[in-house]
Amino acid sequence: MKFTPETYNIADKPMTPFIDSDEIWNYIHETISTKEKVREIIAKSLSKKRLNLEEVAVLINADDPQLIEEIKEGAKTLKKTIYGNRIVLFAPLYVGSKCANNCTYCGFRASNKEVVRKTLDDQELISEVEALEENGQKRLILVYGEHAHYSPEYIAHTVKVAYSVRKENGEIRRININAAPMEIEGFKRIKEAGIGTFQVFQETYNREAYKTYHLSGKKADFDYRLTSLDRAQEAGLDDVGIGALFGLYDWRFEVLGLIRHTNHLEACYNVGPHTISFPRIKDASSLNFGDKYFVSDEDFTKLIAILRLAVPYTGMILTAREPEKLRNEIIQYGVSQIDGGTKLELGSYSKTVKEEQNLNNEQFKINDDRSLNDIIDELLDQEMIPSFCTSCYRRGRTGEHFMEFSVPGFIKRFCTPNAILTMAEYIEDYAPEQTAIKGWKAIEKNIETLEDEKIKKSVLEKIEKIKTGERDLYYKKDARAKE
Repeated sequence: MKFTPETYNIADKPMTPFIDSDEIWNYIHETISTKEKVREIIAKSLSKKRLNLEEVAVLINADDPQLIEEIKEGAKTLKKTIYGNRIVLFAPLYVGSKCANNCTYCGFRASNKEVVRKTLDDQELISEVEALEENGQKRLILVYGEHAHYSPEYIAHTVKVAYSVRKENGEIRRININAAPMEIEGFKRIKEAGIGTFQVFQETYNREAYKTYHLSGKKADFDYRLTSLDRAQEAGLDDVGIGALFGLYDWRFEVLGLIRHTNHLEACYNVGPHTISFPRIKDASSLNFGDKYFVSDEDFTKLIAILRLAVPYTGMILTAREPEKLRNEIIQYGVSQIDGGTKLELGSYSKTVKEEQNLNNEQFKINDDRSLNDIIDELLDQEMIPSFCTSCYRRGRTGEHFMEFSVPGFIKRFCTPNAILTMAEYIEDYAPEQTAIKGWKAIEKNIETLEDEKIKKSVLEKIEKIKTGERDLYYKKDARAKE
């Protein structure tokens, strides 16, 4: 059944859910993968066309090492074609660890008596944001446990507090949210606070597996969580992020679940998710968890490459759950956003002394604890441009409007200049000498690759203004450009 806004009413559960386990398993078990099919599908993706479930299943079922390598190379080529060599950077900021749910894989689960519960007050939140700004961060994702205390009104308040913080040249220009699903009115209130993307991860798209992990709390309702982003769309919040927690169920099923969810949003609202996330199970406080569905590094790399080929224009987020070496490799195969300088303990960014991770104070273990500048250095060494750009979102180019601009070449053509400009800001305000030297060389090299002389001239002019103290300059294609 194909859902449309007319046939899918979120006020009433549909007779046929848009996630059908039998359908997904049929694709996995009945789709035949041949060299000819795999190469044909890679070629289709490289022409910037979305893949359907059957085509994604063909890639999933490819087990020939040569074909897997071709899938990865295809993803690498597609990423360069659409996104260029930029990587968007952000930081997660945990606001509250209270939680009413019992999810067996999470250190914040309600039944865990070992974890320390904390909610940042306004001054603590301000101190955390100041510390992040002092490191050069411009983009945050605020994270909240699923608890009645963290109401839409409370979340909207914390968003406004975070946006209000200014530390020297620092400011937060985009705040995304990872919080509990809401009703339509709640999403409207959050939207009014000026947020960017609202993330809700389904965790696992298999209904029966979902029951085994979510023992109590509102999150135990599979359908309520599954339809949460429909309510966001109905509220006018058209910038949403989906994700699955790999390791809870068969990774092949979860990949097709993510694609089905993407198809559903596109069919109903003419716009898919702005981002897809694919965290893997990691250690957490008092965790007693089997490894039946553990995803190997090889399969993890493969599934990320497949997701990139399947959804060419969707942002893909790789977190600090993964170790440095693996992150550096996987970035090549389609990732467009990563976090840097990540700390998960509430109140830890403003601490002056680095401490060892304490899982009783954190949701899960991180495996890449490098500073933001260390990650920027590494990206520059890989000939990538770190980006803090937020111009599209503040120009209102989200949802369907963003898709209208996401024609072949748009993201690379306009986002690369803005990545250059935000990197110039970082160099001027935060970079140590060695990073600055590498950064200016990278900027010079990337400016030379800009084919549009008008854009090149505009970027050079803005860089000179940045050097004299102006900030928040970005290239726009219309007459409203801030010069």
